[in-house]
Amino acid sequence: MEDAAKIRLFFMDEASFGRISEPSYCWCPDGVRPTVPCHRVREYVYAFGAVDPINGDDYFIIAPKCNTVWTSEFLKALSSEFPDDFLLVCTDCASWHKSKDLNIPDNMHLHFLPPYTPEMNPVEQIWKEVRKDGFKNVLFNSLNDVIDKLALTLNSFSNELVQSVCAREWIVSMFQRK
Repeated sequence: MEDAAKIRLFFMDEASFGRISEPSYCWCPDGVRPTVPCHRVREYVYAFGAVDPINGDDYFIIAPKCNTVWTSEFLKALSSEFPDDFLLVCTDCASWHKSKDLNIPDNMHLHFLPPYTPEMNPVEQIWKEVRKDGFKNVLFNSLNDVIDKLALTLNSFSNELVQSVCAREWIVSMFQRK
């Protein structure tokens, strides 16, 4: 690791997005029952994401599957995005995160969060934002439409939004410069 390199903290997770729509609350005038489109087509894609809650950087890919191969691809791409830094990546204990076949880049270390503690992983809040901003009461005609909307929504996130959604006092206080 070179002198210019810095240690960066990322939180990583993945989520599925598909054509199964889930109706959500929406506004309508008194006495009117809202009509919301809904269908149950079981086609999915997966978003892999990592966020740096300290400065709001993020990185996402959209993949057809969620497994060790695609986790390795995501880690490789994340490493390439920040080649001069050492990445401490906190993640859950999913089997594909701990697989012996997982390829972890040299400038990265995975740290596993305690089991059954999604509240400790701030990227979980990003998935809620994606669903709220891009998928609430929307009917998709194809999986390509899901991919397009997912990419558009993920690309719309600013560093300020990521910080406001993902920063936690316990994270910021540990990594603030004094």
